[in-house]
Amino acid sequence: MNRIDRLFGILTLLQSKKYVTADKISERFNMSVRTVYRDIKALQEQGIPVSFEQHKGYFLVQGYFLPPVSFNMDEANALLLVESLVSGFADRSIIEHYATALTKVKAVLKSSQKEKLDSLNQHIKLQIPERLRFNFEYISLIQHAISEKNLIELEYKNVKEEVSKRQVEPIGLVFYAFSWHLIAWCHIRNNYRDFNLIRIIALKNLGIPFKKVEHMPLSDYMRMLPVDY
Repeated sequence: MNRIDRLFGILTLLQSKKYVTADKISERFNMSVRTVYRDIKALQEQGIPVSFEQHKGYFLVQGYFLPPVSFNMDEANALLLVESLVSGFADRSIIEHYATALTKVKAVLKSSQKEKLDSLNQHIKLQIPERLRFNFEYISLIQHAISEKNLIELEYKNVKEEVSKRQVEPIGLVFYAFSWHLIAWCHIRNNYRDFNLIRIIALKNLGIPFKKVEHMPLSDYMRMLPVDY
């Protein structure tokens, strides 16, 4: 990768996250931290408002936006393939949002690229097992609750067909055993619980902040799951 492409890549990375450390940039572009410092300085010299906050990393000053992103064919093809995977491993809410996002991506492609992408689409098919056809549409709502740290109210039917209503604090989503699972702190059980999304009858984001001050990392809970990662 030449330096111009690398600088643009760093700028795109900075726009995609609130903070990015020098170590993360170094790892992403396979270069030394010293080179990261030089590249950041080069961006600043070009008038791009890159700032730094101690213990957090580099960030773009609010209000700065890049011009529309362009994609090469390899990147566009990769997004097209992911569309097939999304249809097989996500629920209706995510499928809908991804389709909207992909439409925006296609809008910035050249006419010749669009034709090639449409042609390639006819040569990619995914046979979905019946058990992976998720008819619920909870994932997008759960993602929002996780990012905003909001309480969720859910009506849930367990394996014994018993129905209960609970308020939970979601800490993550995990896909295992061919299903999506919500991992959350349950205020009824006063402990972390694993809720299979196919057993959720109704789900609502209450918009109320978490009551529990700290939660265990999702990666720690995953070590207790009945699967070998």
